[in-house]
Amino acid sequence: MKINVGLLGMGNIGTGSYQTLEMNRKTIFERTGLDIEITRILERDVDRDRGFFVPKEKFTQNPDDIFSDENIDIVIELIGGIEPATTFMMEALKNGKHVVTANKAAVAANYDMLLETAYENKVMFRYEASVGGGIPVINALTKALSANEFEEIHGIVNGTTNYILSQMTDFGLDYADVLKVAQEKGFAEADPTADVEGIDVANKLAILMAICFGIRLAPMDIPRAGITAISKEDIDIAASMGYKIKLLCSAKKTGNDVECHVKPTFVPFGHPIAAVNNEFNAIFAKGNAVDDLMLYGKGAGPLPTGSAVMGDVIEIATAISKEVAFDLPPVKENKELKYIGEGADERYIKLSVNEDVTLGDVAACLANNGLDIKSCRQLCASDDKKGRAGYVFIINAVSGKALETALEKICKDIDSVKVSSVINIL
Repeated sequence: MKINVGLLGMGNIGTGSYQTLEMNRKTIFERTGLDIEITRILERDVDRDRGFFVPKEKFTQNPDDIFSDENIDIVIELIGGIEPATTFMMEALKNGKHVVTANKAAVAANYDMLLETAYENKVMFRYEASVGGGIPVINALTKALSANEFEEIHGIVNGTTNYILSQMTDFGLDYADVLKVAQEKGFAEADPTADVEGIDVANKLAILMAICFGIRLAPMDIPRAGITAISKEDIDIAASMGYKIKLLCSAKKTGNDVECHVKPTFVPFGHPIAAVNNEFNAIFAKGNAVDDLMLYGKGAGPLPTGSAVMGDVIEIATAISKEVAFDLPPVKENKELKYIGEGADERYIKLSVNEDVTLGDVAACLANNGLDIKSCRQLCASDDKKGRAGYVFIINAVSGKALETALEKICKDIDSVKVSSVINIL
């Protein structure tokens, strides 16, 4: 059976998706009996060298050439960003086209609208590649693990930040130097803000929470911190205490309360996520039946992400061949759940003060402002911190809001206090 596909955008992921299909087309046909072909491509840059041949007659700069083509069964959206990507996906769905996307920003912002539009138009909407690149996390959560009630989910879902932190940890490099190398290797964008400030991770966490807990949360409402303030000293201190620093997304359900955040986190050496390095991702989930489970793989890159995109295309194409290509009504938001913010975690706090302020002075001030100290230590003074003393505290579980309030009071109580780092502990 012939299945025709329209592709919106042929940048890195679009190129990887096209290449994945072409290099495995024979295998796909032998496994499925389906002849899948990308017949039309929306793309401005038709002359770019992509490393393989693409017939120029497949290109168009008019999206209506794809939406109005009755021969096209599936549309792949790989433009990125919320708009015009969302408008294009909605137009495709309303024209009876099945839609596949890797666009986490658009899915996070318009989750219900996209799923409901697919249902109303009796077509399928799939977004496996929007979280975790080549890792089949969405299929695992919605299908293989659908018998579970999920209790928590956390993980590394951004390859750029994990690469930067891995290089800083393994080779003692500075953040700025590693970022430059990451950009040269194509692991980081020219403007890395969405990655290094945790925005990309917040989009992905919003999708995971919708799937696992049935709660809808705007990515901008998720408590978030990036990695730009992480120093070599923080990494060395973490290692001396038996931790690695990773940028984690985390969500947990306790009864009807849901907490979540995107934050740099101390991860114990013995935890599986601590061993996930460079551009690799890992998603750790806990279900009430399956218990602890971790999915691991390449979370970015043209071919790994293209693999996930084409997996969705094959699923839809198989459903078309069986005449069952439609979605059930989307799962509604769980109105019983209450979002409570960041929740309580142990924290690492690094402070600097004038040398005449003792460790005891600072510890007493922390305690007086409601922070329960688990351990503390004084840092060795370096030449660039002359006249300043550095202190590190591990604070027992405290909510993000309570910690923020306490630190504001401490900075008022001791004029010279400067908060250098605050990092969660897993």
